[in-house]
Amino acid sequence: MEELLKKTAVEQKKALLNKEISAVELVNAEYKRIEEVDGVLGAFNSLCKEQALETAKEVDKKIAANEELSPLAGIPLALKDNINLKNTKTTASSKILENFVSPYDATVSVKLKENLIPVLGKVNLDEFAMGSSTENSAFKITRNPWDTNKVPGGSSGGSAAAVAGYESALALGSDTGGSIRLPASFCGIVGMKPTYGRVSRYGLIAFASSLDQIGPFARSVEDCALLLEAISGHDSHDSTSLNISVPAFSKALNKDIKGAKVGVIKELLTEGVSSDVKRAVEAAIQTYKDLGAEIVEISLPLLKYSIGVYYILATAEASSNLARFDGVKYGHRTKDPKNLLEMYTKTRAEGFGDEVKRRIMLGTYALSAGYYDAYYKKAQQLRSLIKADFDKAFEKADILISPTCPNTAFEIGSKVEDPLSMYLTDIGTISANLAGIPGLSLPCGYDSDGMPIGLQILAPALQEEKLFNMAYNFEQAIKDLQREPNL
Repeated sequence: MEELLKKTAVEQKKALLNKEISAVELVNAEYKRIEEVDGVLGAFNSLCKEQALETAKEVDKKIAANEELSPLAGIPLALKDNINLKNTKTTASSKILENFVSPYDATVSVKLKENLIPVLGKVNLDEFAMGSSTENSAFKITRNPWDTNKVPGGSSGGSAAAVAGYESALALGSDTGGSIRLPASFCGIVGMKPTYGRVSRYGLIAFASSLDQIGPFARSVEDCALLLEAISGHDSHDSTSLNISVPAFSKALNKDIKGAKVGVIKELLTEGVSSDVKRAVEAAIQTYKDLGAEIVEISLPLLKYSIGVYYILATAEASSNLARFDGVKYGHRTKDPKNLLEMYTKTRAEGFGDEVKRRIMLGTYALSAGYYDAYYKKAQQLRSLIKADFDKAFEKADILISPTCPNTAFEIGSKVEDPLSMYLTDIGTISANLAGIPGLSLPCGYDSDGMPIGLQILAPALQEEKLFNMAYNFEQAIKDLQREPNL
């Protein structure tokens, strides 16, 4: 059974259809695995066994009756704890929402139910998705399955650790500035951020609404493509949702990439990149050459401003979005406040962690009278110029590649006192959110300590098919190099 849990979702589905195992047995096997290893990993905040087993029974009935099923029906999934699933706790890993039970389903949760994908439970994150290491959770620190003294990345660290630690075949996360791709890189799995608007944000607890996007984690590019197919599509509940048809992403794999132009982002392979990461990415460039692709050097001169732009825009939007957590409507309320103002201030002081407070204050400052034009407006103008840089780059290349992160997973606690060095881990990922384009991280090698290294692939808006195909060809070419964590 342990061997089956290490398989991809596609392989697990074959076992279900061949009746080698039932969906109920598969879900129960995952719960047994969670019981065995989650005490060490700390990926799950809560489990929803009843719902998961109900879904699995439904799948078994349909298999017995030879009814048609969606490609991922019966395959267990872990849900980031900032995505609403009806009648389960949705905490965003914050004290302020510690006992909040969701009264409704997010649109992606509805789609998971329609596809009969069992949700095992909710997984840990940096509080309100603010962080790069999952150390900012109010409840626990999630650990990296490759080395439990190291972080799994963030903010979707629980999602990545659950998939990498074989506690779940699939997971959903959210990506505001790299929160899917960074943990995928640190945990040696595949994670992708779709084009902004491809997946509905309805029911996702908002951090920065013009940047947030829900996306899939998996152990293979094909699984990732199938999960994106399942959750994509127009949604009238989300005004930023794109009204376009959903391509069959999984059918776009394995097309020949001879002659495709692969742009290497010059600025992301210079200073600050560890020698191990540089070596792995240079080997990836050679792999693309061997596959017949043409390599072109690409410069994104405004990339160096992306961290500054992001931390003004994201914090400004967070300051506005988190104003709803005031002790009035839902979530934590301080005990016996003397008046309304004290209720607001004490509720938030008790409910929010340090990083969330830091970002709310930064954002409120950037939006305040006298500073709005100097910070927020200027950042919006620079955002447009960064997007224009990408448009120019994609005239010369089909995809762009870079390290997902300049370094591999770091020790727990090593960057907690230095927020700026923590923010800089997102230098490679943030710009894709600012530009609204799709990005994917997949394993491309290991550092001298055996920790995974991620290769980031970026494509123009709405060209996920090209992105998946270029990733799939690379993944197949280096298949023999893949290792597994020794938990």
